Amino acid sequence: MTETIAEAWPEPPLAGTEAEAVIGALERQRATLAWKCSGLDAEGMQATVGASTVTLGGLLKHLAHVEDSHFARLWLAAPVGAPWDAVDWESDPDWDYRSAAQDTPEQLLALWRESVARSRAVVDGALSTGGLEQLGAYATRSGEHPNLRRILLDLVEEYARHAGHADLIRESVDGLTGEDPEM
Repeated sequence: MTETIAEAWPEPPLAGTEAEAVIGALERQRATLAWKCSGLDAEGMQATVGASTVTLGGLLKHLAHVEDSHFARLWLAAPVGAPWDAVDWESDPDWDYRSAAQDTPEQLLALWRESVARSRAVVDGALSTGGLEQLGAYATRSGEHPNLRRILLDLVEEYARHAGHADLIRESVDGLTGEDPEM
């Protein structure tokens, strides 16, 4: 293992706007994942707990895909880019989890951070022209469009769900527990 690096801990505003609160909650979940995955070598990134095959590396790669696909597909109604566009998801639906074992911790963290940066840029652009009620370009079969609020809340939910997995896996690797590296 290498040293665990704690970045500045984002805290949603206590009395901010709705957009600030939602984005603050998402940033806190992203920081939790980054903290749980920081400072690990390849063995730590590939550790599992019990019968589960989920790894921290797999979670990072999966959430990088979720970041890219949610905004490309739901907000922009555009195809998702590389490396996701080269995957046959129908024949290998767990490609992101499975293929993470072939990547170094540095590659996984870089992939995830780049995906997060793209998401932040899309959200910043969207909020510069309106609020969370703006509708994404994607349309369901019935013609409904998700608004930015729904897309962001779905990401908060996805991260929160996987933060629990990350807690268990990281504790099994080196005993690291908690939510906030400042505590």
